[in-house]
Amino acid sequence: MRLIRNPLDRRTMLRGLGATMALPFLEAMMPSAKAADIAARPKRLQIFYSPNGMMMKDFVPSNTGAGFTLPSTLEPLAAHRERIAVVTGLGHPQAAAMGDRPAGHGRSCPAFITGVHVKQTEGTDIRCGVSMDQVFADHLGDATQLSSLELGIDQASLLGSCDIGYSCAYTNGISWRSPTVPLPVTANPRDVFERLFGDGETLDEKGRIAQLRRQTSILDFVMEDTARLSRDLGMADRAKLDEYLTATRDIEKRIQRAMTSPVTTGPGDMVQPAGIPDSFDAHVRLMIDLQVLAMQADITRIGSFMIGRELSNRTYPEIGVPDSHHMLSHHGNNPDKMEKLAKINRHHMGYFAYYLDRMQAVKDGEGSLLDRTLVLRGSAFGDPNDHDHMDLPVIVAGGLIKGGRHIAAEKGTTMSNLLLTGLHLLDVPVKAIGDSNAPFRALTDA
Repeated sequence: MRLIRNPLDRRTMLRGLGATMALPFLEAMMPSAKAADIAARPKRLQIFYSPNGMMMKDFVPSNTGAGFTLPSTLEPLAAHRERIAVVTGLGHPQAAAMGDRPAGHGRSCPAFITGVHVKQTEGTDIRCGVSMDQVFADHLGDATQLSSLELGIDQASLLGSCDIGYSCAYTNGISWRSPTVPLPVTANPRDVFERLFGDGETLDEKGRIAQLRRQTSILDFVMEDTARLSRDLGMADRAKLDEYLTATRDIEKRIQRAMTSPVTTGPGDMVQPAGIPDSFDAHVRLMIDLQVLAMQADITRIGSFMIGRELSNRTYPEIGVPDSHHMLSHHGNNPDKMEKLAKINRHHMGYFAYYLDRMQAVKDGEGSLLDRTLVLRGSAFGDPNDHDHMDLPVIVAGGLIKGGRHIAAEKGTTMSNLLLTGLHLLDVPVKAIGDSNAPFRALTDA
């Protein structure tokens, strides 16, 4: 393999009129092919969140350790079985009422990656804690263009009350920059694409939207810069750059199709703005692909994805569930409701499998994005019928852990211990997060 004598700056951009494109990690950016250089490839964090809990009987494997059997909800993850650790028994003691009003969603969702008991309020005086992803972002500093990328499916609102006595800020996102600053999710793919690739120097926002509507491509603007760079790259890097540009153009086309579709009505009669696909399936896959593209280009190393806001009332007629997700979560042990809730859980798990598929498919040196990414998947409840915040459905995936295991935590163990261990795997030298009291060593023990 040919190596460029002077390594290419990792911050090199493809530039054109009103657009910039970060580059994927190329071999030309490495001073040599030594093992130490390969080991120095950046580590990443991705968090996948599903709302309204889980039918635990269809999630918890019947046996622990290696060789566990995948229950029905986890069957979509069969191809990634050796890359995942299913963790059960962890809880968030800080999601308990502690004298507050009995509104579990408003406390459990914000505790998910903070481990903090939130202030009960419907006003602007919200208070939580710094979330795991933002602790990692602080550690990385300005290593990337964006410190983190928070994506979702539902349009977020930080105003008003979404649970009894609790602000919508507590249920419409999971990331907290500081105890008083929640980070809202972005649900419109067009807005995400603009954030990743628009530079704002020449074309204003209306101009870039018009460019998308004309079906032209950002690649047209950076064509000359791309050709110049390609001449100096080796064969493997040219192939990787082409793969990245192809993925970018594919996403552009999907956003352009959504922008030319008629304005539609989403869940709860909410109007979906131009840029959001009509189909839930198309929307979810597009948002996941944008998250992976942002990592591929090293625009950010930290991402979170909410497949639905907490308390989501979305229906899923495409899988034979025309009922509200949240209403089904309060199943009252009704077999029909429990079966439908399990269908939704499995449906969401299929998208998590797609998330892992996409990371596995993108090359990162000798391995893949997944090899250097810590992936955390979970919900704020176990059994939602009881608002059970002390037996959470958690999956940890990626190349930074030993997979192929079901780990049953000791009852009462706080999930903050797992968050702490995750930060240590990402080389963040913190001593605590939330209410952690010790690292969750079961995750790192062979």
